[in-house]
Amino acid sequence: MPDSPFLIAGAGIGGLTSALALARIGQPSIIVEQRTRIDDIGAGIQLSPNVSRILIELGFGPALAKAAAEPKQLLIRSGKSGKILGGMALGDAMRNQYGAPYLTIHRADLQTILLDAVRGSDAIRLAFGRTVAAIDDNSQMSVTIRCDSQSASENVTGKALIGADGLWSNVARLIGDPSKPEFRKHIAWRGLVARKDWPADLPTNETRLWLGPGAHLVHYPIRRGEFINLVAVTSDIDNAPGWSRAGEPSMIQKRFARWHPDAVRAIHAVSEWTIWSLFDRAPRKAWSDNRVVLLGDAVHPVLPFLAQGAALAIEDAYVLSTELSKKPDDPSAAFTAYADIRKPRTSKVQAAARRNGDIYHMRWPLSMGRDFTMSRMTFADHYSWIYDWRYV
Repeated sequence: MPDSPFLIAGAGIGGLTSALALARIGQPSIIVEQRTRIDDIGAGIQLSPNVSRILIELGFGPALAKAAAEPKQLLIRSGKSGKILGGMALGDAMRNQYGAPYLTIHRADLQTILLDAVRGSDAIRLAFGRTVAAIDDNSQMSVTIRCDSQSASENVTGKALIGADGLWSNVARLIGDPSKPEFRKHIAWRGLVARKDWPADLPTNETRLWLGPGAHLVHYPIRRGEFINLVAVTSDIDNAPGWSRAGEPSMIQKRFARWHPDAVRAIHAVSEWTIWSLFDRAPRKAWSDNRVVLLGDAVHPVLPFLAQGAALAIEDAYVLSTELSKKPDDPSAAFTAYADIRKPRTSKVQAAARRNGDIYHMRWPLSMGRDFTMSRMTFADHYSWIYDWRYV
């Protein structure tokens, strides 16, 4: 490996994709991850065409075909009456309109695909159990980070540092942004149901979104349709951070007890729930500082009401590597160009996701106007600005 790799803080989806995208342009990297291993946690992820096309271009088409599902349609229904409010064709319709599939996959499965590729690359080194504790960015040619583990500290020098360390980014804090995420008064419950345990008359190959007062529910297939992923989001005041607190099934069952019978049966099919509180923040004003740059949730966290959180991190990694391929010896200039390209899109997606959260949870009588509008929308065209995104 050459003497000056890029340093990447965080082995999440954004960090792993960054390393692989850099390897594709001949740039080595070292990923520093504070966890000792990547756990099999998290919810399902929807990979709309804007991001599936990037992953396919990076060579992951066959792996995605083995791990993901491809729902045939999205159907939006009233949580109380069951009335169909709208929807859009997925499957072949997405491939035909946008040139790439709309896939659904478990987060852990996507991370495994990326991690296997990282471990198989001679250009990437992965260091677990180390936290970026300090950054020395005073050199014009390199950046040095201090990595702390349970037993020791070591300095690592590289060409530049990419902060892909998530919502509570330590890298952002170390370059002078102490702002903290804000709780958005929503709690997300997630659960998995094996297809054999799923109610026989409920769909197994479509994405179904239920909207109700102060809550919504979405379920879709993952793992080639062998499991159904459910996410129920409720308006709430519990703001404890964390990804995998245990949830009491009776609490979420009670919350949805008066919903349409199909939604109730879907909720009752889950035997174990995990919950997390939803936070985000305004996009950071400074995305980079000399030879340090941020991407993904570290710089523009997005609520899950558009299913674009992981997608934006992957888009970021792709654009960043492309700009670095143009200016491999001037990372600072490449970082500035990357930020200028990404800011308008990520800000628009973040605002749209927040807006969707309000729309999904509308109460009567505002929900009447929402339902009327949705019944007349062509959703594929409405979201084409998201799905048809390309960067060449």
